[in-house]
Amino acid sequence: MESIKRSKMQAAKHGLRDIVNSDICDVLPGLKQICEIIEGKLTNHDPVVDLDDDGFSTIDILRGSSWRGKDCDDLHAGIHPGAKPLDWDRYEDSNCNGIYGVDPVSGIPYEQTLCGESGPMGVAILGDSAGAHFHIPAEWVTPTKMSLEVFQNVTFVAGNELDWPSMSSTTGFQNLSWPIVNGYTDSLYLRMRSRNLCNHRDYQNIAVNGGSASNMNSTIVKSLSRDQDSDYPMLILYSLIGNDVCNGHPDTVAHMTTPEEYRASVLDTMKYLDTVLPAGSNLVFSGLADGRVLWKYLHNRYHPIGELRGDVTYSDLYQYLICLQVAPCTGWMSANATLRDITSERAVNLSKVLEEIANTSSYKNFKIKYVDFDLQTVIDDWVAQGGEPWQLIEPVDGFHPSQISQVLTSQYTWKGYKELWPEILGKENPNNDKIKKLFGDQGGY
Repeated sequence: MESIKRSKMQAAKHGLRDIVNSDICDVLPGLKQICEIIEGKLTNHDPVVDLDDDGFSTIDILRGSSWRGKDCDDLHAGIHPGAKPLDWDRYEDSNCNGIYGVDPVSGIPYEQTLCGESGPMGVAILGDSAGAHFHIPAEWVTPTKMSLEVFQNVTFVAGNELDWPSMSSTTGFQNLSWPIVNGYTDSLYLRMRSRNLCNHRDYQNIAVNGGSASNMNSTIVKSLSRDQDSDYPMLILYSLIGNDVCNGHPDTVAHMTTPEEYRASVLDTMKYLDTVLPAGSNLVFSGLADGRVLWKYLHNRYHPIGELRGDVTYSDLYQYLICLQVAPCTGWMSANATLRDITSERAVNLSKVLEEIANTSSYKNFKIKYVDFDLQTVIDDWVAQGGEPWQLIEPVDGFHPSQISQVLTSQYTWKGYKELWPEILGKENPNNDKIKKLFGDQGGY
């Protein structure tokens, strides 16, 4: 089961892994040790380039600033996004939000006057490929759209594991104008930053292709970088919307996570988070998706590779992947309606586990909330705007949320949180205009 879940991640990292596992690493003294370090960081989902080992990087790819705020000093572990300012950043920007120095009139540090009472708060997602925003450009497989231009950013795409966290619904911050990605970016992070500019760069996308409750507990969550004493609180989204019911096995139901297994893994993850999250943090459980929408809206449409001749539909693709036992979700991609229903029923049962934990468990350093992953409402809202449901699904894999869906999800999430628990989003900072005037784009990204 794990080999199927990890397949997309392994494909994206295959080239670099080949290098670090090859005889090349034995050629020069010391090179083997460097290769072992890189392999360990890839396995643990940590930034590969991180000289001070604080969990933040100065480059964008390889789990760098595409995934979590850019480090502004990679030689000092105490300086990174989300840190409580050292001496109110009188002399240097210790939390990388672009605010530092002293007001020449009052003699008080800007960080203290502009951010001190604002309640800064970071945002992170603990998730899967949907949270990481997995996206294979359709231009790469559509015969009529292939050109050298559409492959010019292949290094960036591969270096980010075929994921686009910088355009995701939770941690997105970029609007890229490349021919292989369409649509603008909106995210929970951008909205929290707009609410309080002191939150600049304080985001972490701890999402991994193939993420499930089990490997989230054993590995993925450990790459979250937060210190209870020296960092600000966080808003965490726990969002694993499908891999606990999705696999590529013919006997797919037998390989789904049981409610008992799910509960044990989630509780262990919560126990660990209580040892790393600063007091005053909040965590929101997202229920699992109802993936029956995939077959409902795509099965009779042509896949990009079949558009030219009209000879390959998504039902053909799904059946082919299932036959090879490499389908990302046999249960929801099956032509068997009963199996699709069984898969969704298990997803509902696992969501109920999350809701129960949210209602009955308490932790010292964070509070838990629960929301359903209401995909149908997002679809209905899009249709009401004149859109088509299939536009919300990635065209190449016929499985993941598209860029449009990421934007709509961020808007739906923000609206729901503001209505239910506005306190978890932090306070409006009345000093935002002053920050813009004094510090501009705060160093960008």
